[in-house]
Amino acid sequence: MSSAWVEADWPAPRGVRALCTLRTGGASAAPYASLNLGDHVGDAAAAVAENRRRLAADAALPAEPVWLRQVHGTGVADLDGGAPITADAALTRCRGRVCAILTADCLPVLLAADSGDLVAAAHAGWRGLAGGVIEATVAAMTGAGAIAPGRLLAWLGPAIGPKHFEVGGEVREALLAKDPAAESAFTPNARGRFMADLQRLARRRLAAAGVERIYGGEECTYADPTRYFSHRRDGVTGRQAALIWLER
Repeated sequence: MSSAWVEADWPAPRGVRALCTLRTGGASAAPYASLNLGDHVGDAAAAVAENRRRLAADAALPAEPVWLRQVHGTGVADLDGGAPITADAALTRCRGRVCAILTADCLPVLLAADSGDLVAAAHAGWRGLAGGVIEATVAAMTGAGAIAPGRLLAWLGPAIGPKHFEVGGEVREALLAKDPAAESAFTPNARGRFMADLQRLARRRLAAAGVERIYGGEECTYADPTRYFSHRRDGVTGRQAALIWLER
């Protein structure tokens, strides 16, 4: 384990690399201290560029990650086809091309085919989950039956945990609309609102889409200010990145 990232702990096929950065080891000043990788949060452009340079060098990235313009939607960019990068998920079959998702409480979902020739990353906050970003990513990976969903593995990266993710009734209803049986992912609290379990919701969506091998999902960004950025906790803050690629 590096001081600047954690490797995904999953039985991915040989040649698949997946990691999630921590907030340490960068050049940014507070409130973005210190390895902020987001260039849209108000941090100094020079600091973000230096942070991305350090990550690329220290993690021996084969190329600059393809940084998406994330909009909390369900669009999936095929990075091999020159698709627009305004999207909330990306896939590639090209060795050396790095899929990247930026988060600061939303759930990053990394996926790989067990054949070791296809990877993807998805940005699954509550809006993305409600809209179906996981289903869209699995569908884009499996194509017209090119690969069965059961041959995919998924790893859930650090995200806000169920003890800290409070939502209102309208968010709960949006998340239950496509999965009414997911009521167990919501716990009423004393404020008349609900504590939501993003990780459980994502696991249910993945399983319903046919993905059976699901790993990770234990790290809470809100509860660990020394390791992770958290928008819910801090307001103005940086972004960590979840990366996945096929080694050359």
